[in-house]
Amino acid sequence: MKVSKLIASGLGTGYTPVAPGTAGSILGIFLFYVINLMLSYLGFERMEIIVFNLFAIVLLMLSGVWAITKVHQSWKHDAPEIVIDEIVGVGIAAIAIPLQWQYYLYALILFRVFDIVKPFYVKKLDNLKSNWSVMLDDVLAGIYAAVVLQIIIYFENALM
Repeated sequence: MKVSKLIASGLGTGYTPVAPGTAGSILGIFLFYVINLMLSYLGFERMEIIVFNLFAIVLLMLSGVWAITKVHQSWKHDAPEIVIDEIVGVGIAAIAIPLQWQYYLYALILFRVFDIVKPFYVKKLDNLKSNWSVMLDDVLAGIYAAVVLQIIIYFENALM
């Protein structure tokens, strides 16, 4: 398999016959959780983990747009097999959250809701039909999910 297809398909999760976007999102949230757990175990501070996550998200986004550009030569625009954008989006949704599996599950659910419903400008970005728009609608859905999740965490902590 070509590297571009491997990246674009989220290590092959995009080939899942049912709900490939959800499969890619699950892979993404799992990877972010496990890597963050390992970094925490190794003694990295919370801010260092956040910086690592930001770096990983930017790297995934740039390599993802490169891969999307390559696979668009043979696949249709925003083909279901392309899930690297979901991996980036769910990573954004999980940025700076406490290292508890429940919050990562919330990030996954909120991201999928915003990605599927496509409120506000998410749909507008999705309709642009460019290589970048494939990625950016999920980036914006991830930002919306992150904001909502941070509000939930804030109020949950305020009530404790």
